[in-house]
Amino acid sequence: MSAEKVPLQVPQLGEAEFARLQQLMLDASGIRLNAHKRTLVAGRLLRRLRALDLSGYSDYLRLLDQPEQQTERRLVIDLLTTNETFFFREPQHFRFLATWLQEQRRPLRVWSAACSSGEEAYSLAMLLAEHAGHDDWRILATDLSQRMLEKARAAIYPLADSHAFPPGWLQRHCLKGVGEQQGLFRIGTALRQRISVRELNLMRELPSDVPVCDLIFLRNVLIYFNAADKRAIVARLIERLRPGGLLFIGHAESVQGFDLPLKSLAPSILRRQ
Repeated sequence: MSAEKVPLQVPQLGEAEFARLQQLMLDASGIRLNAHKRTLVAGRLLRRLRALDLSGYSDYLRLLDQPEQQTERRLVIDLLTTNETFFFREPQHFRFLATWLQEQRRPLRVWSAACSSGEEAYSLAMLLAEHAGHDDWRILATDLSQRMLEKARAAIYPLADSHAFPPGWLQRHCLKGVGEQQGLFRIGTALRQRISVRELNLMRELPSDVPVCDLIFLRNVLIYFNAADKRAIVARLIERLRPGGLLFIGHAESVQGFDLPLKSLAPSILRRQ
């Protein structure tokens, strides 16, 4: 007769423990975890408790407090940051840009300021390759999550993710996987070489080597911050946006009332005065 299996006990994330995780996220990223996300936080971190053979969240917090656990603290930020993205998200932005680009004759510098796993930056690269009218353009792609940046650098995606590509763009700009890589595609070398992927925290002062840009994409980022932090982030970024340059934000976001030199051109598209 086999021994009866004892079900795994699911540890509970207490209020004090959740408060400490809220502070950790705020200090590291500026993101404020609302109280209603307590269950989500517990679920996402449970896998780390299991992997590290820890009995509860208090044990995990003690581990995070150790100076040598910088990698684990980064992992917490990765796990608790939402990174939903896809190619050509919010297509009206790309339609607007396709027309705008045809009128540009100057070198173009573009910044995907929360690039996640890279789909936004590579969507922009394909658009520039098709519509810029010249080849003097570069893209900076930044994010806080090391896990997402690794995916962006690899530039490998499921073939199903290309469903929003305009006709012919997959063939012109990407390589389809064969053999063990069947069902995947990779962004072509010509586009990957034009994109610099790096870690950057938008809540901190920007490094001096972030270039002055013609286009900045800051989409679906501001929703995670309070009003003061939103204004600080936008003000910081538009210091690197040339006069006449464009800032793109998410359709659910607003910079109204921030008293910044921005003029609305279309929903969620703003021009620096």
